[in-house]
Amino acid sequence: MSTEQPPSPADLAPLFEPLTIRGMTIPNRFVMAPMTRSFCPDGLPGDDVVGYYERRVEGGTGLITTEAIGTDHPASVGDTGLGETNLPVFRDPQAITAWRKVVDAVHAKGGHIIPQLWHQGPMRMPDGKTPAFSPSGHYGDPAKADISYIEMARIIAAEPMPVPSDEEIADVVAGFGRAARDAVAAGFDGLAIHGAHGYLVDAFLWGETNRRSAPWGGNSVERTRFAVELVKTCRAAIGEDRPLFFRFSQWKQQDFRAKLGETPQELEAILGPIADAGVDLFDSSVRFFNTPAFPEHGDLSLAGWAKKLTGKLSGVVGGIGLRNGKYDTDNAVSQASNNLGLVLRRFEAGEFDIASVGRAILHDPQWVNKARNGDPLPAFDPASVGILT
Repeated sequence: MSTEQPPSPADLAPLFEPLTIRGMTIPNRFVMAPMTRSFCPDGLPGDDVVGYYERRVEGGTGLITTEAIGTDHPASVGDTGLGETNLPVFRDPQAITAWRKVVDAVHAKGGHIIPQLWHQGPMRMPDGKTPAFSPSGHYGDPAKADISYIEMARIIAAEPMPVPSDEEIADVVAGFGRAARDAVAAGFDGLAIHGAHGYLVDAFLWGETNRRSAPWGGNSVERTRFAVELVKTCRAAIGEDRPLFFRFSQWKQQDFRAKLGETPQELEAILGPIADAGVDLFDSSVRFFNTPAFPEHGDLSLAGWAKKLTGKLSGVVGGIGLRNGKYDTDNAVSQASNNLGLVLRRFEAGEFDIASVGRAILHDPQWVNKARNGDPLPAFDPASVGILT
């Protein structure tokens, strides 16, 4: 943790400059990161969820990214094994109507909001009905899971997963397109795709879980086919005016030490085709934002490398406003840290264009306003996860 003095409100002014991405202009660079909340019974957000997002706009957040929303594929979402149930899904007109209430409330406060589309893939817990969906019917090596995930990993890995046909895979891609059209119908300002953390899109990118041959597997570039087709499908569904974000990560929940690319060159070969397919911004997910992605090649963060390698906008996320990144330690998640000086330093170096804040904004809807005004930043209370503050 840095011991430098927190920046003054005047110092932070660059982070409060607007940003235009296609047809959307947000007032500042602070974004609410997508966080699963488990408050959508029957897959639909209610008035409590409406108020939850509305309060973040009132608190100064420049852009809301919703909790991950499943597609209509039968294996899209279920219990993650972490107590995450009551997950939202785009599967019928009721979902459009329910999310329209959220969007309208955010817009009424002058805010902007995009949904994150999600398919859990091999991370979906067995339910005795629909098997999890993985490119090669493979979860990964449970022995490599983080200690907090290891029992879940064993349970998931023990469930037989069928190897999907090429046609079944194409249908999942089409399902993302249908969800993207639903997002447009609900009035969202853009779209985000969850391509990280070992979920389905990431499972196609990662060689450990994708052992297929062409057309949906092969070498690291060939394994981008699923993500590329998915991005193209979503881009066609949302049109040219709305921005499209793509979240990716090196680490997986199945293996925190995993890497998509061992070198910048390998990462470029993977991100390049996805960028060309229609991505506007790469949401580079790391456990702590200030971590160099390739230490042997300098101090540049993963977001910095994504921007440098693709020429696209990028976003940073992980531990902003807190002492440590999520999963780094069990006893530090509640400790606040005004590390905005480090955020500002990397932002002014041109490494990223937006800064996504998760737990800190989850705990305190006014976090962005407090950061802007130079007020003390609150500690994170893990009890916040169980309520909609």
